[in-house]
Amino acid sequence: MQNSMIESLKLEVRPALAEEKSILGNLLELYVHDFSEFVDVSLGVDGRFGYQHLDSYWEDPDRYPFLILSDGKLAGFALVRKGSAISNESDVWDMAEFFIVRGLRRLGLGTRASREIWTSFPGKWQVRVIDVNQKALKFWARAIHEFLGESVAPVAFEQGGLDRHVFCFDSA
Repeated sequence: MQNSMIESLKLEVRPALAEEKSILGNLLELYVHDFSEFVDVSLGVDGRFGYQHLDSYWEDPDRYPFLILSDGKLAGFALVRKGSAISNESDVWDMAEFFIVRGLRRLGLGTRASREIWTSFPGKWQVRVIDVNQKALKFWARAIHEFLGESVAPVAFEQGGLDRHVFCFDSA
């Protein structure tokens, strides 16, 4: 796709309403399915992976669910939370989950959506990536570089038996 065509794709990142929880749940199924390439997740007896913390995004004031749309059509989602998932820092924004559907990847939508989120929540950020997901690691390195105008080296750590990396930066 030509650059001008990519740039002309309309992007909207908006809060997911409580009545859209099932839509976000459906997108999470696609996300976990993609993620199952890297981690051991099993389908439930209902044929769904499920997402344990979905309800909390409408119940906890420190969690924020977003739908990402391109040209008015669903393109993905982002789940943001206040508080570090790897330390006791409460003043850190955490990109808990982020997903762009496969057919719309590599069009700049993910980079633009993440930039919009980081701008909307100024302050310290952490973006975690499992080590085996090298495409995600490269995506986040590139997106953060484009946002900040400089590179941020990810820090390696282990959590839940998985090797991971975390990018730490300030969006203010």
